[in-house]
Order: sequence, then structure tokens, then C-alpha cells
Amino acid sequence: MNTEPIQNIRKVANSGNFLQKVSNTLIFIVVLLVFQVSQAQKSSATGAKDKDRPNIVLIMTDQHQAAAMSIAGNTDLETPNLDKLAKNGVRFNNAYVTFPLCSPSRSSIFTGKMPHTLGVNSNVSGDNRMSAENKEMGLGHIMQQAGYDCAYGGKWHAHEAAISEGNGFEKIADFGDIPLAEKCIDYMASKKDGNKPFFLVASFDNPHNICEWARNEPLPYGNIPMVPLSETPGLPPNFKKSETFPEALQIEQDVDKKVYPTQNYTEEDWRQYRYTYYRLVEKVDREIGKIIDAIDAMGLSDNTLIIFTSDHGDGNASHGWNQKTALFQESVKVPFIMTYKGKKGFKKGVDQSLISNGLDLYPTICDYAGIPIPAGLLGESIKPRLEGNKKSQEREFVVVETKFEGKQAYGTLGRALIGKKYKYVLYSWGKNREQLFDLENDPFEMNNLVHSGAYLEKLDEYRQKLLEWCKETNDTKFLRKVILPTNSTISSSELFDKPY
Repeated sequence: MNTEPIQNIRKVANSGNFLQKVSNTLIFIVVLLVFQVSQAQKSSATGAKDKDRPNIVLIMTDQHQAAAMSIAGNTDLETPNLDKLAKNGVRFNNAYVTFPLCSPSRSSIFTGKMPHTLGVNSNVSGDNRMSAENKEMGLGHIMQQAGYDCAYGGKWHAHEAAISEGNGFEKIADFGDIPLAEKCIDYMASKKDGNKPFFLVASFDNPHNICEWARNEPLPYGNIPMVPLSETPGLPPNFKKSETFPEALQIEQDVDKKVYPTQNYTEEDWRQYRYTYYRLVEKVDREIGKIIDAIDAMGLSDNTLIIFTSDHGDGNASHGWNQKTALFQESVKVPFIMTYKGKKGFKKGVDQSLISNGLDLYPTICDYAGIPIPAGLLGESIKPRLEGNKKSQEREFVVVETKFEGKQAYGTLGRALIGKKYKYVLYSWGKNREQLFDLENDPFEMNNLVHSGAYLEKLDEYRQKLLEWCKETNDTKFLRKVILPTNSTISSSELFDKPY
């Protein structure tokens, strides 16, 4: 690809006068248009398929916790297709979402921005829509403008349930897991001999059906039969709530009976819940396997980047919690796998780097598509790390945000600042709203170190990090809720842009 036009635009964009007149968004659009013309001229001149750029297939599940794969060491289920995908590429063991809820998380994934920046703070109408400007910068639009054929099948939920017009994608399948795989296979078959690369998103609903199961409702893609208790998984080590369980979470759980219908569950009920959850994961694994096998059968695997992840996890009985929204590891940590069989030097194995799928997927997909990465994004491309061209700078922490919203909810806000060793959690109100965990020695988050004098210095360090994060990212609503370090020289009044 001839990059000279792009470099010329960048030189102009870096001049002070130009930056004073236009926004980063406009600069990116101009660069993208130049790139698009350059690609069109190249394809026209050669009459050949653009072999420098891979097809990209993004496969997503919903409510899929990181531990729910057999390759992750979980013996309570078998996921042969996800295991095969991971063995052929890289499985990131510390991948987190930006928000453990559908609309905010998915909005992040397709824009590369934090939910509070997008103004998408829940699934509730009025609090779940991004601006037209942010939508125009979504992956569907920029990939299409860069010469990719873009298609989407399955669950969208950013904000509509199914993909709608105006998002840059051709809709090839409605919301639903059946027959999503078959529709995706038909699409790939129609494009495999074309001159343009394709970007396909296959977005599955399961294991989200655990929500319906918890309410004793029929499951959309077939019920899961009950089994004798002896065939169900045991309870997790952190099944019992700790003595410092946040009061706000307990109240949110108590008041929303339909979202959290598990309050009267016996231990036997929870074990059946876990059995069903894992069977739902196995069910979606089989559907994913159809797509992976078709990519191989069509001879597309050498020039196709496959990415697998989820929008959030599920409590799965840990801390007596079903659903998501809470900032527990089980809800915020998700699978993240990338494989590119035909790329020489593409890394294989397990990577322990901290990943934010909502921030890092966008620039990574841009990078592989040869699209200039927009300025001002908080995430970074994983491509250099995958191909060993250079070492990416290891991020110090990821941030996850949350909000409890709905007719019965109290609107509790929360932020988690997660490093490789320590995790700091803060909710907006209530007793035990502040938590600090040593994830290396306490991966199940049962020993809150906030009241341990031995960890005061570390606690203050993370308080300061969250304070700075809120300021730097204009997270004004939560800035009013932060706890200042004990050695802080500022007053709490400086945290408020307005009193209430």
C-alpha cells in the first residue's frame, strides 16, 4: 500500500494551525478517505484481491466468563472448538470488559471508547445510546470506508437488540443463535473468491439464556434437562458472601427480584444453575465450531484473523451472585482469543498481559486492516505483541465501570481499577463500598485489605490512581464519589463540578 498520501496528511495535521481548526475526528475522516482512494486505485490497477489485508472474523458470546472454557482448566465443561482456536493462536488470560453489561460493553467494543465517554451507562432507554458522531466512527463504518465488505449476524444490543441500518454493516442474520452459524457460513462462501477482504461479526446470545433459566422460564434455543445432583458441579470456593460484602450490592440484589431471582436458592439450586450454565456454553461452542470448521474447509484460514471474546461474564454462584453488573472477577473477566494461521511469526500460547477488550479491539482491528488508528483512544493495538515486531508497552491497569439501572434499582455506580496483582473496587455509596484485593494470593476476592494497616500505602496508591483516571477521562459523575488518599492535599470540594 502506498502510504505517502497518509503521511502527508499527518504532517499537516501535526501543525499547530491545523489542530486549532479541526478536531481529531475530522482529521481521521480525511485520512481514511485518502486511504480509501489509495486502496481503490491499487485494486483497480492490479485487478487482484487485496492480499495484504486479512479477512477478519469476530466471534462473540454473551455473558461468558473467562473460566468457562476447558482450555482454561475448567473440568466441569468441554469446549473443544474454543480450545482448538486457542491452541492455534493466543489466549489472553487477563482480558477485561469496560462494563459488565451488554449495551455499554458492546458500545465500547465497536468504538474503542469507555462507556461514560460515550454516554452509554446501562441497557435502559435514555441511558443506552451513543451520539451520531460516535456511531459514525464505529467499526462497521470505518472498515467499510476502508474497502472491507462488512456483515453482522446475531445479537447487536448497542443499543437495538438486532443490528440496524446506520451502523455500517450488512445484516445477514437476525438476533438469535439458530441459524446464525449457517448464515455466516453462507456469507463467507459468497465472499471467498471476491477481490475485497471481509469483516464478519458472528454475535451469539448464549450462554445468556442462564438469565431465563434462573427465572424458571423456557429457553429460546432449547431447554437443558435437569440431572441428578451427583452430576452437577460443586459450588465455587467463594460461594459464601464475605463479611465485607458491599452493602449497596446486597440492596440492589434484594430489590430487583426478576434480575436476581436466586435469593431463595438452596445450594442444590445453585449447583443446577452451574450445570446449566456450562451446558449453555457447550451449546454455543458447537455453533462456533461450525464457523471455524467452515473457514478451514473453504481455504480461508491462511488469510483470516479470527477473534473470540464476550461482552461480560456471569456470577455463576460466586459470592451468591447470578447475572453481571457487579465488579466481581467472574463478571468482568472474559475469554479473549486471537488466531491467524497464515501469518508467519504469529504468537501462540497464553499471554498474561492486561487487555481491555472494549478499548483494545478497535485499534487492533484497525491495525490489521491497515487503517490509521484514530488519535485520542485509550486502548492500543495488540498486533505488535502478537507478531513480535516490537514489545508493546505493558499497561499498568485496566478500569471497569458499572451502574445498576432499572425500575427497581438504586442507581449504584462503581469503578474497578485492576492490575496484575492488586484490584481496587469502589462503589458510590454504602457500607464496605471500598475494596482492595491481592489477586495473586486471593483470586476469589474474599479478603478485603482496606482495613489492614499493612496495606494503607497500597490503598492510597490505588485511590490516587482512580482519582487521576477520573480527572483524565472526564469521568465527572464518579469523580464525586472517589475516596481521597490519607495523605491527599486537596479537599473533597474539589471533586465536584456541581454539588449534586
